[in-house]
Amino acid sequence: MFDLPVAEKAERKAATDFRNTLLDMGFEMSQLSVYMRFCSSQGQVDTYCTQVEKRLPRGGKVNILQFTDKQYERIITFRGKTKQPSKKSPDQYDLF
Repeated sequence: MFDLPVAEKAERKAATDFRNTLLDMGFEMSQLSVYMRFCSSQGQVDTYCTQVEKRLPRGGKVNILQFTDKQYERIITFRGKTKQPSKKSPDQYDLF
């Protein structure tokens, strides 16, 4: 999740480019400044953290949170006043 400066035109462009980069890297938008991506190992987490760090715009604040697939499944979501079904962890792909 992040909070980037957007007061000037160049800052808005940098923030938009950062969001688009996250989407290109396979992240999905949860909220405007909250993006998430399933990682199957700590090594994959480390790789994405490095990639995100390389693409950070100047200024602002970025937090990267990690939690287990079981914690992900326990997220409670409401749309309006309607509780949504529990989320399931994304399928993992085995290549061999």
